[in-house]
Amino acid sequence: MTLIIIAAIIVVILTVAYLVMSYYPSFGGRVPRNNRHRLIHSPQYANGKFLNQIPTVMDTSLRSSLSILGEFIKGNPRSKPENALLPEPLNLTQGVQETKVTWFGHSAVLLEVNGVTLFIDPMLGTSPSPFPVIGGRRYSKKLPVEVRDLPALDAVLLSHDHYDHLDYGSIQLLKDKAKRFIVPLGVGAHLIRWGVEPQRIEEHDWWDEFQFQGLQLACTPARHFSGRSLLDRNSTLWCSWVIKAATCSIFFSGDSGYGPHFLEIGNKYGPFDLTLMECGQYDTRWAAIHMMPEQAIQAHLDVKGKLMIPIHWAAFTLALHDWTDPVERAWQAAKERGTLLATPRIGETVFVQSPDYPSSPWWR
Repeated sequence: MTLIIIAAIIVVILTVAYLVMSYYPSFGGRVPRNNRHRLIHSPQYANGKFLNQIPTVMDTSLRSSLSILGEFIKGNPRSKPENALLPEPLNLTQGVQETKVTWFGHSAVLLEVNGVTLFIDPMLGTSPSPFPVIGGRRYSKKLPVEVRDLPALDAVLLSHDHYDHLDYGSIQLLKDKAKRFIVPLGVGAHLIRWGVEPQRIEEHDWWDEFQFQGLQLACTPARHFSGRSLLDRNSTLWCSWVIKAATCSIFFSGDSGYGPHFLEIGNKYGPFDLTLMECGQYDTRWAAIHMMPEQAIQAHLDVKGKLMIPIHWAAFTLALHDWTDPVERAWQAAKERGTLLATPRIGETVFVQSPDYPSSPWWR
C-alpha cells in the first residue's frame, strides 16, 4: 500500500509538472509537427535536435550538479552589487541618423543605425525565470527608460530562447511597438503563442543573408544551446547576428562558448566597427557554452572587431564569479592585446563612429 501511495504521488507530481510546462505561457510554444520542414532541412538539425558546429559537452553528472547547487546555495557575497545600480536616463532627442548603441544591461541592446531602430535580446523583466517571484533579481530597480517611452521599433532581434534573453513579460510590452521580429529557427513559436502575428515574424538559419530596410543582416553561428523547459532542449536554434550598413558594421555574439565560428564570421563579414561580445556568467564547468572574458577578447579579434562593448553582465547573477569580474578581466585582456574596449554605464549611449567612447571603470 505504501508503494502504491508513493507511486501515486510521483505520478501526480509529474502530471502537474507536465501540465505547467505545457500550459503556463512563460514556457512558450512548440513548433507544430506539420510545420517543421525548415527545421528538419537545416544542416544544423539532426535526430530532432539542433547541434553545434563542434562537440559541445557540459558536465551534467550528478556529482557536478550537486557541487554547483551547493555553491549557489552557499552563495558569493560579491556576486551582486551592494547597492542597486542606477542606469543613465536614455536620451531620446539625439540625432537619429548617427549610428548609436545603448546597453540596457545583460545582453539587451538598443541599436539605431541609418534611421533604423533595432532592439536586440530585449530582456527588460525583473528576473530571468519563468516564475519571476522566485528568480534572482535585476541589479537595477528601473530601466534607462519606461517601455512606453521607447521609440517605435523597426525590429526586435533575438539570439535564442533562454529566459535571460527572451522574456514573456517583455514581449508583451514590446509586441505592439515592434513592426517585426527576426529570430533563429523555431523561436517564432514562442512569439506566436504570446500573441505576435506570424506575418510579423522572420525565422532564419545560420548563414542566411537578407536585406532589412536598407541594412544587410546575417544570421550567424554561436556555440550554445536552447530550451525553456525540461521538454524542449535544443528544439530551437541559437545564433549571433551581423548587421551591416553602408557606413558601419556591427557584430552581436549572442551567448556562445569560444569556437572556430568567430574566425569564420570575421573572414566572411569582417572587419566590424563594433562588437557586442558576451563575457559574463561563465564557469570552467560550462566553458563550452559561455566564454571566459579573455576568450571574448580573442573572439573580438577573430571577427576583426575595432571597438568592443562587453555584454551579458551587470544585470543578473547566473554564475558564481564576482559581478565585476567579467569587465575587469575583459579590461585587462583588452589592454594586453591592444584592442579598444568601451565600458558604458547601463543606459549610456555609445556613438559607434565617434573617436570618443565611455571607458571609465564606473563599477568600482
